[in-house]
Amino acid sequence: LIALVLFFTLLIVLPVASELVNNDILALADSFYRSGSLVFGGGHVVLPLLEAEVVPNGRVSKDDFLAGYGAAQAFSGLLFTFSAYLGAAIGILSPGWLGGLLALGSIVMPAFLLVFGVLPYWDCLRTLARARAPITGVNADDGILLAALYAPVFTGAIADPEDFALAAAAFSLLVFGKAPPWLVVVLTGGASDLLHLR
Repeated sequence: LIALVLFFTLLIVLPVASELVNNDILALADSFYRSGSLVFGGGHVVLPLLEAEVVPNGRVSKDDFLAGYGAAQAFSGLLFTFSAYLGAAIGILSPGWLGGLLALGSIVMPAFLLVFGVLPYWDCLRTLARARAPITGVNADDGILLAALYAPVFTGAIADPEDFALAAAAFSLLVFGKAPPWLVVVLTGGASDLLHLR
């Protein structure tokens, strides 16, 4: 119960406090906490939320956002760790890793609070007919994943036919060639630089 109360309290209080106090650190914690609270279905679904929080207001450039996302894809593990890159790239704390730690902690905290808050009630909740439909809807996240792939990834990275061909080649290397993701990221980055030097 304490975890659930804390989850909703932070979800309501952080945006209000961020507006009233006008503090960059509080604003960063609010942005990433809200993104972590509103995401369903996995890390890739959070991409549009994170982009909306950091790119339009100029905290991180579109190119840096996509470069960080590409680098995050080279490593296994949770995509939420991409938030650590963004927190460091925003640069409101020195050294930068402190901003990364704040962003990472803020984005994963809602999940921990919800798990600890809901777990004791889960057996009872999943037997209720009214609760089953929303739970099924939350789990049907394929459309959300496709939307996250389209914007910001496809719309931000595919500007011309050469970019599309490069993306298709990278996809083929991953799926059919079974190349390691880090190698595909390195090769794609180098090929992109060569394509755009002309």
